[in-house]
Amino acid sequence: MRAAVPGFSALLIQAAAAQEAPSEPIELDPIVVQSTRLEAARASIAPSLGASVTRIDRDTIERLPQGAAASLNQVLLQAPGVVQEAQGDLHVRGDHRNLQYRINGVTIPEAISGFGQLFDARGISSVSLITGALPAQFGYRTAGIVDITLRSGITDPGGSASLYGGSFGNFQSSLAYGGAVGPFEYYVTGSYLRSDRGFENPTSSPSSIHNTTEQFRGLVNMSYLLDDRTRVAFIGATNQSRFERPNVPGQPSLYTVYGQDFYDSAALRARQWQRASFGVLALQHSRETLDVQLSAFLRQTSISYVPDALGELILSGTAAEVRKTNYSAGLQGDASWRFADRHTLRTGFFASYDLTRNISNSTVLPLNAAGMAYDAPFTIQERNRLHGQLYGLYVQDEWRPTDEVTVNFGGRFDAMSQQVNATQLSPRVNVVWRPGENTTIAAGYARYFTPPPSELLTAPALPLYANTTLAPEVPIASAPRPERAHYFNLGIRQKIGEGLTLGAEAFYRDVRDMQDLGQFGSAYIFSPYNYRQGRVFGTELTANYRQGPWLLYGNLTISRSEGRGLVSNQYFWSAAELAQVERKFVRTDHDQLLTGSAGASYQPWDGGTVSSTLLYGSGMRRGFANSQVVTPYVTVNLGLSQEFEIAGGGKWTARLDVINLFDRSYQLRDGTGIGVGAPQYGMRRGIFAGLSRAL
Repeated sequence: MRAAVPGFSALLIQAAAAQEAPSEPIELDPIVVQSTRLEAARASIAPSLGASVTRIDRDTIERLPQGAAASLNQVLLQAPGVVQEAQGDLHVRGDHRNLQYRINGVTIPEAISGFGQLFDARGISSVSLITGALPAQFGYRTAGIVDITLRSGITDPGGSASLYGGSFGNFQSSLAYGGAVGPFEYYVTGSYLRSDRGFENPTSSPSSIHNTTEQFRGLVNMSYLLDDRTRVAFIGATNQSRFERPNVPGQPSLYTVYGQDFYDSAALRARQWQRASFGVLALQHSRETLDVQLSAFLRQTSISYVPDALGELILSGTAAEVRKTNYSAGLQGDASWRFADRHTLRTGFFASYDLTRNISNSTVLPLNAAGMAYDAPFTIQERNRLHGQLYGLYVQDEWRPTDEVTVNFGGRFDAMSQQVNATQLSPRVNVVWRPGENTTIAAGYARYFTPPPSELLTAPALPLYANTTLAPEVPIASAPRPERAHYFNLGIRQKIGEGLTLGAEAFYRDVRDMQDLGQFGSAYIFSPYNYRQGRVFGTELTANYRQGPWLLYGNLTISRSEGRGLVSNQYFWSAAELAQVERKFVRTDHDQLLTGSAGASYQPWDGGTVSSTLLYGSGMRRGFANSQVVTPYVTVNLGLSQEFEIAGGGKWTARLDVINLFDRSYQLRDGTGIGVGAPQYGMRRGIFAGLSRAL
């Protein structure tokens, strides 16, 4: 892992050993040279100057437990300030989701079910998590930028075929291959996953009831050199997943439906389908002082939840079939112009259009005058279409007044048209000072504008549910608002000796209309809401050592996230919770005081790797108005891998991984707190093995 500087870097600096120059010059294919030069030019368009960057390269991914079989979110958990959430979601620096995903420099809107599960690590060359005071180029999703560089047929020719599986009925098969034919290069991956652990287990048992999943992922990355300065590229990916909703045995039957007053909660048969696909077409041109990329994207994502109607009615009084689909299309342009020795001007635009379709068929029971349900179920149907547009422009100048100081300053203007219309002009500035060769100090300020996620918006017709078992206690559904924040960041990085790097960073975010997400109802779908006022602050401490066969790192984040006054989608809460949050600041449901991660990797012999990772969490919030804390947890993972060759049979890699080595039973959620839908436990001990062959 390494931090991508020139600016401030938070974690995991790759200290690659310098190699002796060859005694004879090497002839390189000119197509390879041009492709590599264009990759470097594209990276220069979107700098992270002054922000905190954690870069995880291909070698480090392969050395982690599970290696290429890990999902993108599992890889990102090794970065500082990243808190694991149920359903593969992430919290970064006290924010829920709110991550912007960029693939080869192109912004891709997040999927309804989150974006990290769309990718496993097989097609990724490197991934960087960029946090802190972001330069003006980055807008809308500001908790962090997940900047993904895909493997290409020129830099990663060949491929692999692999089988991987083990505990919880887990079985994965995958195929990846890349190459180049003249000016055309390609890299393609495909994988299939079957597991008995689709969602987090709602009980502490090692196994869960009715929780199988099947998932297919596919990815293609292609490009064609039009000339030595221009190329056109296409990226496409898809994830098609089916889930069973896990059950909690022993739940009480509360209602009588069609004369039946008991249903075994272990026998429920609810299901959920999640689908996401996108395509990107990009044109890049590079000259001596000018680099330009113009891109267009399309993305479709959907969730369908089919309840066990009779069982859910008897157990909870409601059963809702939910279908949500979002279509997104957009254009993005970015340019970098080095117009003077000490100045680089960057500018660009972004425009997108979203269409969200919501369908719900909610079967409910009517209430009599005394508020008691009676056995006459009926279905309430809702259909709505929501449109959203985002427009943004930015300009910034990277100025080096001295050799030791760099100033990146500029701003962006954003406009949104959704259920609420809004605009904002957002100044940004970062200053990086290098008083010595091994020391970097950075300070930054950013004004942020965060629109509600279009793919998650709804427009409920609350009067339809009056006098039913689904009637809200507070019948108010104000539309979600854009979040507006002032963000301050200060950090220092110190390199000690050849392999050790230490870092410390402090951040503070003052927020108006702070956004959060919660799960309300049986379907695993998040809904946005706003606190009128919010504040988030904390400190990150990082250490990284890389020397010879060793890779060691450790991170500790201390943070606090709190909000006051709920001003949108109030029907999610009780009147008592609304009153409590109006009176005082309360912790957000995803607030976690202490978050830690650590890892070690050692290569004791040729082709062999022993690795271990650790995650620590002091616990997210639970209870009335998030007033209590879930029990702290520590998990340790272990990985072993060995490369070997078989005469006439090619190069192979075998691996053995143990997840949650000490079989700790721990909760991520206990089913209480604002926006928490159900109890969710982390994975118990699992043993997995795999075998792959290089192609």
